[in-house]
Amino acid sequence: MNHWSDWNPVAAESPWTLGVEEEVMLLDPASWQLAWCTDEVLDSFDLDGQASPETHGCALEIATRPQPNVAEAINEIATLRARLARGLEPHGLVAAVAGTHPLAVWEDVEISPGARYQFLYSSMREIARREPTFGLHVHVAVPDPEAAVRALNGLRAHLPVILALSANSPFWQGRETGLASIRVPLFGMFPRTGIPRHFDDYRDYVAAIDRLLVTGAFPEPTFLWWDVRLQPKLGTLEVRIMDAQTRISDTAALTALVQCLVRLEAMEGWADATVEAPEVVAENHFLAARDGVRAQLLFPRKHGTRPMREWVGEMLAACAPHAADLGCAAELATVATLLEAPGEARQRALASALPGEGDPEQLRELVRALHLDFASSRAEPAALHA
Repeated sequence: MNHWSDWNPVAAESPWTLGVEEEVMLLDPASWQLAWCTDEVLDSFDLDGQASPETHGCALEIATRPQPNVAEAINEIATLRARLARGLEPHGLVAAVAGTHPLAVWEDVEISPGARYQFLYSSMREIARREPTFGLHVHVAVPDPEAAVRALNGLRAHLPVILALSANSPFWQGRETGLASIRVPLFGMFPRTGIPRHFDDYRDYVAAIDRLLVTGAFPEPTFLWWDVRLQPKLGTLEVRIMDAQTRISDTAALTALVQCLVRLEAMEGWADATVEAPEVVAENHFLAARDGVRAQLLFPRKHGTRPMREWVGEMLAACAPHAADLGCAAELATVATLLEAPGEARQRALASALPGEGDPEQLRELVRALHLDFASSRAEPAALHA
């Protein structure tokens, strides 16, 4: 095996610890359009290495350090949001979080100047200039790579459910799309995205990536953008399928769910995802992006479909013992709240309550509301754990 695949031994010393990454949009409050100035912002203040540019010049990612539990990770995300907001003030800018900016169009897109992002543009051409998307990524430390592959295989069956719960991008190019998450098909324009195949073991996983590396498909493994991937350097499994969440309490719910599911699958192999054909997993992926929590996902073992409510209820019951061990039972319980009022439904309700259906001004007001949620959510974690 090549050196990139050496599994970080720290994961065995601190299993199931967490890292959370949130992609944030920068906004001009005069117009509520995207502000294309990520590099200038990052050059002007220091977030101790916990903020970095993204492909598009209107986005940046804030990332926690490894944290022992969900509560600490969410508190750190709240702190980073607050520090980012203060750092943006001298620039006359603000921030918000959602899966997409409701009004962005590709003609306005600027690629970040960094070498990584210019390489992306050179390799993907104008695909890289599609409208920016904003995701939520959760890392969970797994003690050894074989357990990580078991978790990855099991999560293949869960990913559509996680996506449906996280859906938070119903608007695109100034219009209602009819999809709960337009971010997913937009991001799917990039290569090496979607739900990966089943892997027999860690050797099989490494061989698959090595095959692409040695043929020059991409320079290093982080150019894989699968919905779930292993990060050997960190000793983590990273779930990347989720839309970024406007409210930090929703981030807490999804982080707890991911942490529990990773532990469940690594230790028990609960989903037995190997029996699900790739075409079933792919169809459920689409249905979750289209319908969100209203989705009826394919369930071949019963020759039919299952509503999201049943899927989520069964998952929460299986995760409950793990949540108790991990100290995230309170956050996991709020998944039920997210099931009733996901981000995409709140965005639609908010837009419909504003005057001027189909008017850009309506969606500018929606962006303003997303920003206000971003700002107010910085106070949520303490209340969540009071």
